[in-house]
Amino acid sequence: MTEQGFDRHMLEALVCPLTHTRLDYDVEKQELVSKAANLAFPIRDGIPVMLRDEARALD
Repeated sequence: MTEQGFDRHMLEALVCPLTHTRLDYDVEKQELVSKAANLAFPIRDGIPVMLRDEARALD
């Protein structure tokens, strides 16, 4: 785990559940960003929440 509570190495194994494309890690917002789906998935207590209903639409 990092000081922010998310293991960056986990990012290599995760993909967007909708588009199956890579995700970017936004340290400041504690989100995994799918540019292809235009969504940001929250990270809560160090655990990525990869549910469409929990994702935030990007501007």
